[in-house]
Amino acid sequence: MNYKVLVGVVLAAFSIPSRAQLVSSHASTIPVNSGVPSTPAVSGKAVARVNGVVLTDKDLLREMYTIFPYAKQHGGTFPKDMEPGIRKGALQMIIFEELAYQQAQKKGMTIGPERLSSAEAEFRRQFSSPAEYKLFLQSEFEGNEQALRAKIRRSLLIDKYLKAEVDQKAVVSDAEVKAYYDKNPARFQYPESFAIQTISVIPPANATPAQLAEARKRAADAYKQAKATKTPEEFGLLAEKISDDDYRVMMGDHRWVDRSKMPPTMLDAALKMKDGEISGLIQVEQNYVVFRMNKHIPAGMMKFDDIKVDLRKQMEKNKINQVRSALDKKLLQHAEVETL
Repeated sequence: MNYKVLVGVVLAAFSIPSRAQLVSSHASTIPVNSGVPSTPAVSGKAVARVNGVVLTDKDLLREMYTIFPYAKQHGGTFPKDMEPGIRKGALQMIIFEELAYQQAQKKGMTIGPERLSSAEAEFRRQFSSPAEYKLFLQSEFEGNEQALRAKIRRSLLIDKYLKAEVDQKAVVSDAEVKAYYDKNPARFQYPESFAIQTISVIPPANATPAQLAEARKRAADAYKQAKATKTPEEFGLLAEKISDDDYRVMMGDHRWVDRSKMPPTMLDAALKMKDGEISGLIQVEQNYVVFRMNKHIPAGMMKFDDIKVDLRKQMEKNKINQVRSALDKKLLQHAEVETL
């Protein structure tokens, strides 16, 4: 229940999605906790050619699991409504990775033996046992560790190339962060907000007079118990026990509520309350509510020093997306790509 939480909420509205994972982790096409493959059928058939290099349905499926790892927890299947989009994104990604790999080779980039050995050891630590690693190796590379090593080396080269061509070109300076903050004040304003917890008594739909009377009785008792609480924790535990609204599972905590979203009867009370006070029993339509005022923050603007670190991260994510997209287009312009 603090100011930083509200800052996070406001920054989230500005936040730009981070770039997708650019390099596959070489996750197995075998679902987690499965002794044998039970995934969508793969046969090693070609799904694309990139400057003559064949990419297979196995490469595609591996990347699909990278994009949507939860599928491996459900027998290796994807939600039907999401699968086409996941497949399309995965195909674009493996094509991009192959183009990046080819460019890394053209530039003469190399991976030192120590770095390769370290990456191999790190990769093997992902497996819970030697047997699991052996199953992966057999399934993915027909037991050939040299083929796995080549795949890891390929991934490291892609990563090295992208760090040079994307990450290093997407660094945002202190001056750029401050300039963005100064030029976009509206993005960093926050509304008057209230951090509250509620306990609600909700009569049944189309309640009878007797049911309404029972609800009023329950509400009066809830109010009496709420007034006796001294801390957010005590109020929250009571909310878990007796409240009818969905926020009871979060100890009645609504986090920050914008002034414009507060029901008028609750807003009238909130504007007169001090932090830590318990409201009176308030009727909102047919429901009865008592709430705890944890914090009232007037409208204002976030201070630059409070948000500069997070703002830089978000600006760099945005710039990474832009640089990566431009690189993708550039690579495709000079490539022969065929999807099958």
